[in-house]
Amino acid sequence: MPAPFGDISCSSLRTPSPNLKIKSSMAADDTDAAPRYHTRITCLVLLSCLMAATGGLLFGYDTGVTGGVTSMDAFLKKFFPTIYARMEEESDTTSNYCKFDSFLLTSFTASIYVSGFVASFVASRVTPMYGRKASILVGGIAFVAGAVLGGAAENMFMLLSGRLLLGVGIGFANQSVPLYLSEMAPPKYRGALNISFQVFVSFGCGVAFLINCATVTAAGDWGWRISLATATFPALILAVGAIFLPETPNSLIHRGRDIDEVETLLRKIRGADDVRAELSDLVAASRNAAAVKRPFKRILERRYRPHLVMSVAIPFFQQMTGINVITFYAPILFRTIGYGESAALVATVMISVIGTSMTALSCLIVDRLGRRTIFHIGGITMLVTQVAIGAIMAAELGDYGEPSRGSTTVILVLIYAYVASFGFSWGPLGWLVSSEIYPLEIRSAAQSISVGTNFFMSFVVGQTFLAMLCRLKAATFFFYGGWVAVMTVFVWQLLPETKNIPIEKMNAVWKKHSVWGRFVNDGGCEESSEEDGRIEEPLLR
Repeated sequence: MPAPFGDISCSSLRTPSPNLKIKSSMAADDTDAAPRYHTRITCLVLLSCLMAATGGLLFGYDTGVTGGVTSMDAFLKKFFPTIYARMEEESDTTSNYCKFDSFLLTSFTASIYVSGFVASFVASRVTPMYGRKASILVGGIAFVAGAVLGGAAENMFMLLSGRLLLGVGIGFANQSVPLYLSEMAPPKYRGALNISFQVFVSFGCGVAFLINCATVTAAGDWGWRISLATATFPALILAVGAIFLPETPNSLIHRGRDIDEVETLLRKIRGADDVRAELSDLVAASRNAAAVKRPFKRILERRYRPHLVMSVAIPFFQQMTGINVITFYAPILFRTIGYGESAALVATVMISVIGTSMTALSCLIVDRLGRRTIFHIGGITMLVTQVAIGAIMAAELGDYGEPSRGSTTVILVLIYAYVASFGFSWGPLGWLVSSEIYPLEIRSAAQSISVGTNFFMSFVVGQTFLAMLCRLKAATFFFYGGWVAVMTVFVWQLLPETKNIPIEKMNAVWKKHSVWGRFVNDGGCEESSEEDGRIEEPLLR
């Protein structure tokens, strides 16, 4: 069946001759490159990016639904009866901070990241060999299987097996979707289109919270089953939609498809007849990538030092903001400070509404305001709110008493302000920046390292938070606030601005950086893409 987003023949496999001289459309130090590309937002690009971005629904829905079901009495009674009994105790023997402390409960929450971590590296082989859309399709199918198994779970083995399958789906989707968006989007609008992934993450979270609120009251003991099983719907949207997606020009060239076919597709997605400048850069980048046989070994070379550091640091810091403390455990956190079951779920819905709204705002201004500025605004605001939450909880909550109504309201407002700051900054930009800064020859490997680090840190944070809350109490928020301060300084000193830079010319940004320039410039990388000029006629014909 022909794809409605463009005709992509599978029959031609002609590749450019290695003897042809590939010349780039500009010099490598020309960072104001976007005007040289003739591009605009076409319906093809918009529909393709929005369809691919629905991959964020998987991550968002699971995050939201997990936090909800772990606070449902029926779910706790069936799988975690000890915790349920502890919650029902009227005695003063269990601290407010320790009622939910359970290794098994955190294992349920965090297990998804174990399989997601492994799957992201498997996806790093599938994505370059078979294309971005193939990885997206695998992610959707695996997530459907995990959702069905989780909703039908009768014992802990079935429940955890479903979680592991969900992790495989998220691992493939999170590895391939941001790459797809960055490669399909025109440089001028790459930030906005890429952030649509995080918009869908936040939206999926909100939908899950609303479903949790509905099922906990309307479905009784079956509420948690409906919440878990409903995850099949966003996964089916992604899996079916992936069938009709066009492949990115970068992937087609890298996999040896006919150059005329790629040029035709590029004209469709850019809405312009003259795409030779961009095509020349894509072909040059593909030739460099083709020479790299072991990208995971290559990324350890000195010339790729900034890319390796960022592939680890950005997802590490994104999780050390403590956002998963809020998204996964928001209902539990709200019950800790005195809210009932239903009230905690309702309060949690606002987290998604605020996060989605602020992510949408970031989407609108990121290509104007710039990545660094938004990182700084978000970092400072998150630091202030984290410290304030910890201070109020230390002064008002205590181990066995109940906080005043006024203090719980202030804590709630501060949590919302924190979520707004994350949704505006580190939430969307963590995925955007880590998908746009890598050269093609290491892009899939670097993205896998980034996603793998994200999953690993999500597992660590998810597995340790309840134990940390029990032992450090309110100081837990000071701990995460300290990391927010560190990451804000890191961005200020080490992350260059990348707005409006073509993805295949990002190397020029690192060469001009005061710290990273000596690594990239001394790397000895001989790139034919750094020559000025145009792609030669024989390559196109």
